[in-house]
Amino acid sequence: MGVRGLRHAYTRRRGGDRGFRADLTSVASWDDVGRIALALPETSEGQSRDLRQWQVRGKGFVWERPLRRKDLEALGEDAPDGPILGAYVEHVGAKEALLADDPSVYFTTPHFDGYPAILVRLEQIGLDDLHELIVEAWLCRAPKRVVKAYVDAS
Repeated sequence: MGVRGLRHAYTRRRGGDRGFRADLTSVASWDDVGRIALALPETSEGQSRDLRQWQVRGKGFVWERPLRRKDLEALGEDAPDGPILGAYVEHVGAKEALLADDPSVYFTTPHFDGYPAILVRLEQIGLDDLHELIVEAWLCRAPKRVVKAYVDAS
C-alpha cells in the first residue's frame, strides 16, 4: 500500500472523511499547533527567520507564515489580520477543495500557485479541524515507513 493509501486508511479509521469545516467552539493558537505537531512521531520544532516551523525528519510540514508585502498587495482588502499557518496538503486538488470548502478559514496567495500548500487563518479554525490538517500535512511529508507505523498504531 502506498502513502496515499495509508492516508486514506487513516482517515477511514478515524470515522470517515469529515472534511475540514471549522468548529469555532474553541479557536486555535500557536500553542495548539505545537502541541498537535509535536505529538506526531519524529517531529521537531524549529525556527527560520524567527518564525516557528515544525518538521518531520528535517522536512517542514506546518509553519508560521505571516503575509509579506507582495501577499498583501495581491490580496488587497481581503488580506486577513492575525496569525497565519502554512500547511502542506497532499496535492493541489486537495488545496482547491479546502479553498472551496471554507474560504473564511483557508486561503492562498500567488506565491503558492501550483504548490501543494494552504494558508490558514489560525484564529478561524476549530481545534478538531486544526488537528486533522496538521496530521494530513505530516502524512504528506513523513517517510513512508514512519507513516505506516503511525497508521498501523492508530
